[in-house]
Amino acid sequence: MLNKVAKVIKNPKKIVIFLASKGLIKYDDKKYLEYVYKERMGKNLNLDNPKTFNEKLQWLKLYNRNPMYTKLVDKYEVREYVSKIIGKDYLIPLLGVYNSCEEIDFDSLPNQFVLKLTHDSGTVIICKDKKTFNKKEAISKLKKGLKRKYFYLYREWPYKDVKPRIIAEKYMEDKDSCILNDYKFYCFNGEPKIMFIITDRGIDPKINFFDMKFNEIKLQQGFKNSDKKIIKPKKFDEMIDLSRKLSSSIPHVRVDFYIINGKVYFGELTFFDSAGLEKFTPEKYDEILGSYIDLNKIQK
Repeated sequence: MLNKVAKVIKNPKKIVIFLASKGLIKYDDKKYLEYVYKERMGKNLNLDNPKTFNEKLQWLKLYNRNPMYTKLVDKYEVREYVSKIIGKDYLIPLLGVYNSCEEIDFDSLPNQFVLKLTHDSGTVIICKDKKTFNKKEAISKLKKGLKRKYFYLYREWPYKDVKPRIIAEKYMEDKDSCILNDYKFYCFNGEPKIMFIITDRGIDPKINFFDMKFNEIKLQQGFKNSDKKIIKPKKFDEMIDLSRKLSSSIPHVRVDFYIINGKVYFGELTFFDSAGLEKFTPEKYDEILGSYIDLNKIQK
């Protein structure tokens, strides 16, 4: 711990970046992203002529500020968009939406439920049984999350103006599996090009990439590949079609789904996968995916 403190003291800029990541001081978005990109990726960020997927995501953060995206990353507001584009049957049932923890009537919620925050990524509370549910701990986590300014960490600007709220959703469980797999499609102007499946989530997550014919691609990003043989989901083509509809006219967005008891459910829309700060192995896929984003078609 003392060694870490010493390193920070020797590099005052790290203190500035840390404070900026919390929104405690103002710091130019472009300069901030250039610093963080070099720290994470080990090379300079080329914003004048970006070529790779990760570089172009940083460019999009700075220059593609379509106000509609704020609604699409809001876990409550996006439901209206999904309902309009593909139908409300693809939405996980909503139990409630709250502006604060004090508004949640836990007694009225079913024995099993899920709580999420509308404005961040990762704050998820699962109740499988009210008898063993630690309400005090859940409220503490939610209150901390409500104060979090998610935008500042990696300058994912759509989150900046999302109203911090709490939503309660139905707890979804597959009768054949205790773990839900995630199906995530990288889409470019309404066309999915590649997708990955997360397996063993919550235990030892693995991700495997596939093309749109479900041929596996030997690719890693952040997590190891699963050695298990992954069978093509029966709803694979349906998810491709839904991805096209939900991503239409958007330069790039990742569209996520679940399959629960044989039915497809919408997960979320993500504009900056891994914040554009996760290396690909082999590295060539950073450029391959980057080639699908045509920045010339985007007005600053």
